[in-house]
Amino acid sequence: MREEHDTPAFWAEYEAALASPSSTTQKVTAGSLAAALEMYRKSSAWAQLSNATRRQREFVYRALSESAGSVVLSDISAREIVAGRERRAATPHRANDYIKAMRAFFGWAAGDGGLIPSDPTVGVKLLKGRNDDIGFHTWTEAECERFEERWPLGSMERLAFDLMLYTGLRRGDACRLGPEHLHDGVLSIRMEKTRGVVHLPLLAPLGASIAATQCAGRTFIATSRGEPFVKESFGNWFKRACVSAGVPGSCHGLRKAGATRAAEAGATEHELMAFFGWQNSKQAAVYTRAASRQKLAAAAAMRLLPARL
Repeated sequence: MREEHDTPAFWAEYEAALASPSSTTQKVTAGSLAAALEMYRKSSAWAQLSNATRRQREFVYRALSESAGSVVLSDISAREIVAGRERRAATPHRANDYIKAMRAFFGWAAGDGGLIPSDPTVGVKLLKGRNDDIGFHTWTEAECERFEERWPLGSMERLAFDLMLYTGLRRGDACRLGPEHLHDGVLSIRMEKTRGVVHLPLLAPLGASIAATQCAGRTFIATSRGEPFVKESFGNWFKRACVSAGVPGSCHGLRKAGATRAAEAGATEHELMAFFGWQNSKQAAVYTRAASRQKLAAAAAMRLLPARL
Protein backbone atom coordinates (compact mmCIF):
# COMPACT_ATOMS: atom_id res chain seq x y z
CA MET A 1 0.00 0.00 0.00
CA ARG A 2 1.54 3.27 -1.10
CA GLU A 3 -1.07 5.87 -0.15
CA GLU A 4 -1.33 7.48 3.30
CA HIS A 5 -3.46 5.39 5.64
CA ASP A 6 -7.13 6.25 6.13
CA THR A 7 -7.32 8.66 3.19
CA PRO A 8 -9.73 8.26 0.23
CA ALA A 9 -6.76 7.31 -1.96
CA PHE A 10 -5.69 4.63 0.53
CA TRP A 11 -9.11 2.99 0.60
CA ALA A 12 -9.39 3.12 -3.19
CA GLU A 13 -6.06 1.31 -3.45
CA TYR A 14 -7.15 -1.14 -0.76
CA GLU A 15 -10.41 -2.02 -2.55
CA ALA A 16 -8.54 -2.43 -5.84
CA ALA A 17 -6.07 -4.80 -4.21
CA LEU A 18 -8.90 -6.94 -2.84
CA ALA A 19 -10.63 -7.05 -6.22
CA SER A 20 -7.59 -8.11 -8.26
CA PRO A 21 -6.15 -11.64 -8.07
CA SER A 22 -2.42 -12.15 -7.56
CA SER A 23 -0.69 -11.84 -10.92
CA THR A 24 2.41 -13.85 -10.10
CA THR A 25 3.15 -17.26 -8.70
CA GLN A 26 6.59 -18.51 -7.78
CA LYS A 27 7.77 -22.07 -8.24
CA VAL A 28 9.31 -23.42 -5.04
CA THR A 29 12.19 -25.88 -5.45
CA ALA A 30 12.92 -28.55 -2.86
CA GLY A 31 16.00 -27.73 -0.79
CA SER A 32 15.76 -24.03 -1.55
CA LEU A 33 15.46 -21.14 0.89
CA ALA A 34 11.88 -20.51 -0.22
CA ALA A 35 10.91 -24.15 0.40
CA ALA A 36 12.48 -24.10 3.86
CA LEU A 37 10.70 -20.87 4.75
CA GLU A 38 7.38 -22.46 3.76
CA MET A 39 8.13 -25.42 6.04
CA TYR A 40 9.09 -23.12 8.90
CA ARG A 41 5.82 -21.19 8.62
CA LYS A 42 3.94 -24.48 9.01
CA SER A 43 5.93 -25.53 12.10
CA SER A 44 4.97 -25.40 15.78
CA ALA A 45 7.87 -22.98 16.34
CA TRP A 46 6.16 -20.46 14.05
CA ALA A 47 2.73 -21.12 15.58
CA GLN A 48 4.04 -20.30 19.05
CA LEU A 49 5.10 -16.79 18.04
CA SER A 50 2.77 -13.89 18.75
CA ASN A 51 0.74 -12.44 15.88
CA ALA A 52 2.81 -9.25 16.04
CA THR A 53 6.10 -11.15 15.75
CA ARG A 54 4.83 -13.31 12.89
CA ARG A 55 3.58 -10.23 11.04
CA GLN A 56 6.91 -8.44 11.47
CA ARG A 57 9.00 -11.40 10.37
CA GLU A 58 6.71 -12.25 7.48
CA PHE A 59 7.85 -9.03 5.78
CA VAL A 60 11.44 -10.26 5.99
CA TYR A 61 10.70 -13.79 4.81
CA ARG A 62 8.49 -12.68 1.95
CA ALA A 63 11.18 -10.33 0.65
CA LEU A 64 13.80 -13.08 0.94
CA SER A 65 11.61 -15.56 -0.93
CA GLU A 66 11.22 -13.08 -3.78
CA SER A 67 14.88 -11.99 -3.97
CA ALA A 68 16.75 -15.18 -3.05
CA GLY A 69 14.15 -17.93 -2.80
CA SER A 70 15.93 -20.21 -5.31
CA VAL A 71 19.21 -20.23 -3.35
CA VAL A 72 20.08 -23.64 -1.92
CA LEU A 73 19.55 -23.44 1.84
CA SER A 74 22.71 -25.35 2.74
CA ASP A 75 24.82 -22.91 0.68
CA ILE A 76 23.94 -19.96 2.91
CA SER A 77 26.82 -19.12 5.26
CA ALA A 78 27.48 -16.50 7.92
CA ARG A 79 29.03 -14.36 5.16
CA GLU A 80 25.66 -14.07 3.38
CA ILE A 81 23.87 -13.31 6.66
CA VAL A 82 26.32 -10.52 7.46
CA ALA A 83 26.02 -9.17 3.92
CA GLY A 84 22.25 -8.99 4.34
CA ARG A 85 22.69 -7.10 7.59
CA GLU A 86 25.13 -4.66 6.00
CA ARG A 87 22.75 -3.91 3.13
CA ARG A 88 20.30 -2.69 5.79
CA ALA A 89 22.90 -0.95 7.97
CA ALA A 90 21.60 2.55 7.17
CA THR A 91 18.56 1.66 9.30
CA PRO A 92 19.98 -0.32 12.26
CA HIS A 93 16.64 -1.40 13.67
CA ARG A 94 15.57 -2.78 10.29
CA ALA A 95 18.91 -4.60 10.04
CA ASN A 96 18.37 -6.05 13.50
CA ASP A 97 14.84 -7.17 12.64
CA TYR A 98 16.40 -9.04 9.73
CA ILE A 99 19.01 -10.72 11.97
CA LYS A 100 16.40 -11.71 14.57
CA ALA A 101 14.22 -13.22 11.85
CA MET A 102 17.20 -15.12 10.44
CA ARG A 103 18.21 -16.40 13.89
CA ALA A 104 14.74 -17.78 14.50
CA PHE A 105 14.51 -19.43 11.10
CA PHE A 106 18.00 -20.93 10.93
CA GLY A 107 17.82 -21.99 14.58
CA TRP A 108 14.76 -24.03 13.64
CA ALA A 109 16.30 -25.28 10.37
CA ALA A 110 19.40 -26.57 12.20
CA GLY A 111 17.37 -27.92 15.09
CA ASP A 112 13.86 -29.31 14.91
CA GLY A 113 13.69 -28.79 11.15
CA GLY A 114 16.75 -30.96 10.56
CA LEU A 115 17.44 -29.25 7.24
CA ILE A 116 21.04 -28.08 7.75
CA PRO A 117 23.92 -29.27 9.98
CA SER A 118 24.67 -25.91 11.61
CA ASP A 119 23.20 -22.45 12.16
CA PRO A 120 24.99 -19.76 10.07
CA THR A 121 23.63 -16.94 12.23
CA VAL A 122 25.63 -18.01 15.29
CA GLY A 123 28.08 -15.23 16.15
CA VAL A 124 26.47 -12.65 13.85
CA LYS A 125 25.95 -9.55 15.96
CA LEU A 126 23.18 -7.00 16.03
CA LEU A 127 23.88 -3.39 15.11
CA LYS A 128 23.72 -0.58 17.62
CA GLY A 129 20.75 1.74 17.00
CA ARG A 130 20.50 5.38 17.89
CA ASN A 131 17.94 4.67 20.64
CA ASP A 132 19.80 1.79 22.27
CA ASP A 133 21.41 3.82 25.06
CA ILE A 134 18.39 5.82 26.16
CA GLY A 135 15.52 3.93 24.57
CA PHE A 136 12.41 5.66 23.29
CA HIS A 137 11.96 9.20 24.53
CA THR A 138 9.91 9.25 27.74
CA TRP A 139 7.20 11.89 27.65
CA THR A 140 7.68 14.71 30.14
CA GLU A 141 4.78 16.14 32.13
CA ALA A 142 5.04 19.34 30.08
CA GLU A 143 4.69 17.37 26.86
CA CYS A 144 1.65 15.54 28.24
CA GLU A 145 0.04 18.87 29.08
CA ARG A 146 0.84 20.25 25.62
CA PHE A 147 -0.78 17.26 23.95
CA GLU A 148 -3.89 17.62 26.14
CA GLU A 149 -4.15 21.30 25.21
CA ARG A 150 -3.96 20.51 21.49
CA TRP A 151 -6.38 17.56 21.65
CA PRO A 152 -9.28 18.18 24.08
CA LEU A 153 -11.66 15.63 25.52
CA GLY A 154 -13.94 14.21 22.86
CA SER A 155 -11.26 13.89 20.17
CA MET A 156 -10.06 10.43 19.12
CA GLU A 157 -6.47 11.62 19.52
CA ARG A 158 -7.07 12.52 23.16
CA LEU A 159 -8.77 9.19 23.80
CA ALA A 160 -5.76 7.35 22.35
CA PHE A 161 -3.45 9.39 24.60
CA ASP A 162 -5.54 8.76 27.73
CA LEU A 163 -5.97 5.09 26.96
CA MET A 164 -2.24 4.43 26.63
CA LEU A 165 -1.23 6.64 29.54
CA TYR A 166 -3.79 5.28 32.02
CA THR A 167 -3.52 1.62 31.02
CA GLY A 168 0.16 1.37 30.11
CA LEU A 169 -0.74 -0.88 27.17
CA ARG A 170 1.46 -1.30 24.14
CA ARG A 171 0.08 0.18 20.93
CA GLY A 172 -0.94 -3.23 19.53
CA ASP A 173 -3.07 -3.90 22.60
CA ALA A 174 -4.36 -0.34 22.96
CA CYS A 175 -5.89 -0.32 19.48
CA ARG A 176 -7.64 -3.67 20.18
CA LEU A 177 -9.21 -2.57 23.46
CA GLY A 178 -12.97 -2.08 23.38
CA PRO A 179 -16.21 -2.33 25.37
CA GLU A 180 -16.00 -6.13 25.40
CA HIS A 181 -12.92 -5.87 27.61
CA LEU A 182 -14.62 -3.70 30.26
CA HIS A 183 -16.48 -5.42 33.10
CA ASP A 184 -17.38 -3.93 36.49
CA GLY A 185 -14.90 -1.10 36.12
CA VAL A 186 -11.97 -3.36 35.15
CA LEU A 187 -10.32 -3.65 31.73
CA SER A 188 -9.06 -7.16 31.04
CA ILE A 189 -7.13 -8.08 27.91
CA ARG A 190 -4.70 -10.77 26.77
CA MET A 191 -1.56 -9.04 25.58
CA GLU A 192 -0.40 -9.66 22.06
CA LYS A 193 3.32 -9.83 22.87
CA THR A 194 3.50 -11.99 26.01
CA ARG A 195 0.05 -13.69 25.80
CA GLY A 196 -0.44 -12.87 29.49
CA VAL A 197 -3.68 -11.31 30.75
CA VAL A 198 -3.68 -7.98 32.57
CA HIS A 199 -6.54 -6.63 34.67
CA LEU A 200 -6.54 -2.84 34.83
CA PRO A 201 -8.91 -0.60 36.81
CA LEU A 202 -10.70 1.98 34.68
CA LEU A 203 -9.18 5.18 36.07
CA ALA A 204 -11.35 8.29 36.22
CA PRO A 205 -9.50 10.33 33.54
CA LEU A 206 -9.79 7.48 31.06
CA GLY A 207 -13.44 6.88 31.94
CA ALA A 208 -14.20 10.56 31.31
CA SER A 209 -12.34 10.42 27.98
CA ILE A 210 -14.26 7.34 26.80
CA ALA A 211 -17.58 8.95 27.82
CA ALA A 212 -16.73 12.14 25.92
CA THR A 213 -15.77 10.35 22.70
CA GLN A 214 -18.04 8.66 20.19
CA CYS A 215 -17.04 5.00 20.39
CA ALA A 216 -19.64 3.17 18.35
CA GLY A 217 -17.43 0.33 17.11
CA ARG A 218 -15.94 -2.72 18.78
CA THR A 219 -12.80 -0.82 19.76
CA PHE A 220 -12.49 2.42 21.70
CA ILE A 221 -10.00 3.84 19.19
CA ALA A 222 -11.09 3.69 15.56
CA THR A 223 -10.30 5.08 12.11
CA SER A 224 -12.43 7.74 10.45
CA ARG A 225 -14.44 4.84 8.97
CA GLY A 226 -15.16 3.53 12.45
CA GLU A 227 -12.94 0.46 11.96
CA PRO A 228 -10.18 -0.83 14.26
CA PHE A 229 -6.64 0.29 13.55
CA VAL A 230 -3.84 -2.04 12.52
CA LYS A 231 -0.99 -1.61 15.01
CA GLU A 232 1.46 -0.07 12.54
CA SER A 233 -1.13 2.32 11.09
CA PHE A 234 -2.19 3.33 14.58
CA GLY A 235 1.40 4.20 15.46
CA ASN A 236 1.76 6.37 12.35
CA TRP A 237 -1.59 8.09 13.00
CA PHE A 238 -0.68 8.83 16.61
CA LYS A 239 2.74 10.12 15.58
CA ARG A 240 1.04 12.68 13.32
CA ALA A 241 -1.11 13.76 16.28
CA CYS A 242 2.08 14.24 18.30
CA VAL A 243 3.64 16.37 15.55
CA SER A 244 0.49 18.50 15.44
CA ALA A 245 0.75 19.00 19.21
CA GLY A 246 4.42 19.94 18.98
CA VAL A 247 5.67 17.05 21.11
CA PRO A 248 8.40 14.52 20.22
CA GLY A 249 6.41 11.65 21.66
CA SER A 250 5.53 8.13 20.56
CA CYS A 251 3.22 5.35 21.77
CA HIS A 252 5.99 3.52 23.58
CA GLY A 253 7.30 6.73 25.12
CA LEU A 254 3.87 7.31 26.61
CA ARG A 255 3.93 3.84 28.15
CA LYS A 256 7.29 4.76 29.69
CA ALA A 257 5.83 8.00 31.02
CA GLY A 258 3.13 6.03 32.81
CA ALA A 259 5.70 3.69 34.35
CA THR A 260 7.75 6.68 35.46
CA ARG A 261 4.72 8.31 37.09
CA ALA A 262 3.83 5.13 38.93
CA ALA A 263 7.38 4.48 40.15
CA GLU A 264 7.84 8.05 41.37
CA ALA A 265 4.55 7.73 43.27
CA GLY A 266 5.97 4.72 45.12
CA ALA A 267 4.85 1.71 43.04
CA THR A 268 6.85 -1.43 43.81
CA GLU A 269 8.49 -3.65 41.22
CA HIS A 270 5.77 -6.29 41.58
CA GLU A 271 3.05 -3.67 41.23
CA LEU A 272 4.65 -2.39 38.03
CA MET A 273 5.01 -5.96 36.71
CA ALA A 274 1.32 -6.67 37.31
CA PHE A 275 0.11 -3.43 35.72
CA PHE A 276 2.41 -3.27 32.70
CA GLY A 277 2.42 -7.01 32.06
CA TRP A 278 6.17 -7.53 32.47
CA GLN A 279 7.08 -11.15 33.12
CA ASN A 280 10.18 -10.42 35.19
CA SER A 281 11.44 -7.59 37.38
CA LYS A 282 14.20 -6.42 35.04
CA GLN A 283 12.16 -3.70 33.33
CA ALA A 284 10.29 -2.72 36.48
CA ALA A 285 13.59 -2.31 38.31
CA VAL A 286 14.70 0.31 35.77
CA TYR A 287 11.88 2.60 36.88
CA THR A 288 12.05 1.89 40.61
CA ARG A 289 15.82 2.47 40.61
CA ALA A 290 15.40 5.76 38.75
CA ALA A 291 12.72 6.88 41.21
CA SER A 292 14.93 5.89 44.16
CA ARG A 293 17.90 7.79 42.74
CA GLN A 294 15.75 10.88 42.34
CA LYS A 295 14.62 10.72 45.96
CA LEU A 296 18.15 9.99 47.23
CA ALA A 297 19.56 12.86 45.20
CA ALA A 298 16.98 15.22 46.67
CA ALA A 299 17.89 14.05 50.17
CA ALA A 300 21.61 14.42 49.45
CA ALA A 301 21.08 17.93 48.09
CA MET A 302 19.62 19.01 51.40
CA ARG A 303 22.84 17.92 53.11
CA LEU A 304 24.80 20.38 51.00
CA LEU A 305 23.18 23.28 52.80
CA PRO A 306 25.34 24.81 55.54
CA ALA A 307 24.49 23.71 59.05
CA ARG A 308 22.70 26.36 61.07
CA LEU A 309 24.43 27.51 64.20
